Amino acid sequence: MRHAPALARLGRIASAATESRALRAAALDELGRSVPFDACVWLLTDPETSVGVAPLASVPPALMPELPRLIRLKYLTPVNRWTTLSRAARLDTPAASLVWRELLHAHGVTDVASVVFRDRYGCWAFLDLWRLGGTFADDELAFLDDVAALLTPHLRRCVAGCFETEGTGGTLEPGPVMLLLDAGLRVVGQTPRTVDYLARLLPDTDTEPVPAAAYNVAAQLVAVENGVDEQPPLARTHLAGGRWLTLRAARLGPTFDQIAVTLEDSSLPDRSTMFARACGLAARESELLRHLTTGADTRTIAARMFLSENTVQDHLKSIFDKTGTRSRRALLSRAAGTG
Repeated sequence: MRHAPALARLGRIASAATESRALRAAALDELGRSVPFDACVWLLTDPETSVGVAPLASVPPALMPELPRLIRLKYLTPVNRWTTLSRAARLDTPAASLVWRELLHAHGVTDVASVVFRDRYGCWAFLDLWRLGGTFADDELAFLDDVAALLTPHLRRCVAGCFETEGTGGTLEPGPVMLLLDAGLRVVGQTPRTVDYLARLLPDTDTEPVPAAAYNVAAQLVAVENGVDEQPPLARTHLAGGRWLTLRAARLGPTFDQIAVTLEDSSLPDRSTMFARACGLAARESELLRHLTTGADTRTIAARMFLSENTVQDHLKSIFDKTGTRSRRALLSRAAGTG
């Protein structure tokens, strides 16, 4: 198998990684040796809504001012959309892709290889590799499928690890944090603390942070309005420490030509949903966790779930094993972020 050594190296990279951004950066360096590319965009996604957050990108400098437009077109393009892909794909008919036809071809992009990182617990990331000259070959796409199968559980593990981090993520004050975007997703206004939050979301930038997560949520709203997708314009993302944010987008104003994107601390249901998916809980285990977050005891949970108390205890032991906790208190502390 021609790519077996590369897959072995990627496996070692993934196994050693504890943080998703570092994993993706190292994986891209290795990936480029087997599948050469000229630019890339690799986003984590909310596993339930598939809306992008936490981007890692290397694109031509000339495209940076057009980032809001690029994201908007990406979400409006049904061709090879990550939400519908079952395996890696190229642009077999580039002109059929709205994002290629309206933007990428003008910057010399001749092909895009798209791959999704998905398992039975949700969609965890998607990756686009751009090639300036030539197209991606079948064996390269097959290799990308192998890479996705290899890396997906490690990306999910890194998300689960975000719940293990101590602390609350700094001293950022709670309160309304909002970006106001125009029809082209360009920022036209924001509340005072927004920049501080964005800086935490993109800690490695030396310039004013780009609100890419907000662009993605707003673009999802536009996609829903245009019948491209049905998932809500919502995404949950790790901020810092044990703190998670929920981003939502909605139309604002008398003419509804502006989009408001709000950032707020994730609610307990939002956190517990992410926690359950990231830790690989089965459906009944996730349901049990939801009951635990309400303060219900074993007898009450058994009655609600139509189970015996012994079966509830068996499910609870399985949850402890999957989440690396040893008690209900530790489990709820991690899921709720109260530790």
